[in-house]
Amino acid sequence: MRRLPPLNSLRAFEAAARHLSFTKAAGELHVTQAAISHQIKSLEDWLGMVLFKRQNRALLLTDAGQAYLPPLREAFDRIHDATAKLRERDKSGALTVSTFTSFAAKWLVPKLGRFASGHPDIEVRLAINDVLVDFGSDAVDVGIRYGRGDWRGLRTERLMTEVVFVVCSPRLLDGPAPLTCPEELRYHTMLHDDLPEDWDTWLEAAGAGPIKARRDLAFNHSEMVLQAAIDGLGVALGRSVLVADDLAAGRLVKPFDLELPTQAAYYLVYPDGTQERPKVKAFRDWVTSEVARDAASNLQLPADRPTVTLTR
Repeated sequence: MRRLPPLNSLRAFEAAARHLSFTKAAGELHVTQAAISHQIKSLEDWLGMVLFKRQNRALLLTDAGQAYLPPLREAFDRIHDATAKLRERDKSGALTVSTFTSFAAKWLVPKLGRFASGHPDIEVRLAINDVLVDFGSDAVDVGIRYGRGDWRGLRTERLMTEVVFVVCSPRLLDGPAPLTCPEELRYHTMLHDDLPEDWDTWLEAAGAGPIKARRDLAFNHSEMVLQAAIDGLGVALGRSVLVADDLAAGRLVKPFDLELPTQAAYYLVYPDGTQERPKVKAFRDWVTSEVARDAASNLQLPADRPTVTLTR
């Protein structure tokens, strides 16, 4: 093991030796002159030799002090340069973001161009995975998850809530059963993701009771359900965060007004202690600005909507 003097004493000596002044060293290090004097005395005791001498009210280095200063200054310069390079590298390069398939496809990826324009030095790498990643073992910097924000050991920031409502291609409204009431769903194909109970909840809230659709078509990813709806294959339950762009572009329409809020929400998550890393902070600030942008466009759930809740 290296046997090194206390770092604070070395910093005090280097500054005092460079300025040949305890007062100027104290000002540089934002401590008192007495603290500098104490640190120098501690270092001299640790070394067993005197480093400064006073002559005609001037502060001079002893032979030992003159021999000690150059390699010590070089060491501090190398530490400074290495730290600056490390911090600069953390401001740029790759940022790995973990999220799940449907959110990446329908919300995150379409917006990433704005992040790239504002941060051309940061390369975003998406780690798409529908299971939770382990920040301790996986090379992930930040994640966006859907749930109730109760992930142990991680900092969580709630980004968005959402509502669920019926969506379909506008072409279906021109057919023989134009969906003027929920009961007409029986003449259409119902599209399902891996949460089939959502349809039962929505139909009950709509007062339509159980409905046997013409046929059922199931997928294991929400973005596949929405693409099937866009292609006119049937009627789906759309989640407001995921269908906002498709509604705005006219690829999907809402045949009914009823919207049901969910109990879960979208969260930004990252390990504690990483929130001030430049890349993480840049992505966090950008994501929250995009959420505010959506809210300003009335794409998210207002606080005073109906309180019928879906069980997730």
